[in-house]
Amino acid sequence: MTKSAVVLAAAGLVCVAMAGAQTIQVDRNNRTIAVTASDKASAEADVATVTVGFQIYAPDAATAYSHGSEMSNAIMDALKKAGVADKSIESQDQKLNYTDFPEYDKSTPEERAQKQFTLSQSWTVRVPATDAAATLHVAIEAGANQSGNIDWDVADHDALQAKAAEKALEHAREIATRMAAGLGAHLGPLIYASNQTPVQRMFNTMSSEAASRIGAPPPPAPVPLAIRPQEVEETATVYAVFAIE
Repeated sequence: MTKSAVVLAAAGLVCVAMAGAQTIQVDRNNRTIAVTASDKASAEADVATVTVGFQIYAPDAATAYSHGSEMSNAIMDALKKAGVADKSIESQDQKLNYTDFPEYDKSTPEERAQKQFTLSQSWTVRVPATDAAATLHVAIEAGANQSGNIDWDVADHDALQAKAAEKALEHAREIATRMAAGLGAHLGPLIYASNQTPVQRMFNTMSSEAASRIGAPPPPAPVPLAIRPQEVEETATVYAVFAIE
């Protein structure tokens, strides 16, 4: 081992930095094994971002705006009464347009006359994962007839990323141990470690479509949908250099 490697090993120092921040020389005088390994860690989501919204039709712009305003404020009032904080609600989209009837639309001229204008609006509502179903339920009951997508997340990404990096480093140690044994040597201490690539955050690719394009629920009032949080996953890749003895 070089003098610098000896100092690092003696001090028990583990350097964590971006790849390329330090170059490790591997030669006859520096008996080391370098390993790149990846691993992942997952945890049940504890945060949910629920998409709620509505769409209505009207024969003219003024009527569409008037009815839309009533529904918009009714949905907001319902969410606030349910305990959702203002800062947890973000507007995403709001549009008042001429209705674009698809080619396959079979509405009669009279029906089209009543749908000349379309007003739509949507929000995202960030709540604890355990409140996702109740939040969606409240919004739909208030008239949010285009709702249901849920993005799942964790509040502490640093902790989950650290767990993934820890598992990746342990994986690297296992590989290095087998390599050292193949060389007839014993694995020494870790003298350097770094993130080989940026952490890649992964989510379940299936979003939760709990309710979409549904009308006002008939009596008796339904109970909230059965919704379970998804797993959120973090992936880490590390580059580790171990001394061999």
